[in-house]
Amino acid sequence: MESQIYRDQRNRVLAESVMKGLAARNMTGYYAATKEEALAAALSLIPEESTVSMGGCMSAWEIGLVDALKQGNYHFLDRNEMDRRQHLLMTYDADFFLTSANAMTKDGMLVNIDGNASRVSAIANGPRKVIVICSLNKVCADLDSAMKRARNVAATINNQRFDTDTPCHKTGSCMDCLTPGNICCQIMITRCSFHPGRIHVILVGEDLGF
Repeated sequence: MESQIYRDQRNRVLAESVMKGLAARNMTGYYAATKEEALAAALSLIPEESTVSMGGCMSAWEIGLVDALKQGNYHFLDRNEMDRRQHLLMTYDADFFLTSANAMTKDGMLVNIDGNASRVSAIANGPRKVIVICSLNKVCADLDSAMKRARNVAATINNQRFDTDTPCHKTGSCMDCLTPGNICCQIMITRCSFHPGRIHVILVGEDLGF
């Protein structure tokens, strides 16, 4: 369809702008128009026999990356089949950590919200490489709008997913609560990578995750 052609053109131009911002922040960006291209890009970054871990990254599931790692010649640390504490400690020594971003800015900053910090702590330090799979629908104009998206869209949907007893579960928007069991305990802004080449961001033209 003609409309899809223009949408694809817009996505490519936006991705190029975001990748420039990532490069300025010591992060490497890639553009994948489809889920299939995103899968190929991710696998091209992960050598066989690598140890790979992840948190609750829906985007990695949606592009087929988790299944590919489980079926391939990789050491995939499946947190659903391990003691959570053991998984956390082994994650910090993994070759690769897979994640997404709850939101990001058009100039390359990543915003993530976490409950017990297993995901944001691994993004910050530990695993040798981090692969972020982020669809372009999560790209926001600036940090303020990215924070609002992370709290009012991503975190609210995740509270629905985990069936928490929180105000946003009932209202559909962030109420800035301190309710026990809320998953918005840690908010991390990745404005740059201290280690050049550690964080790789695959920008995907198709909508993924929350």
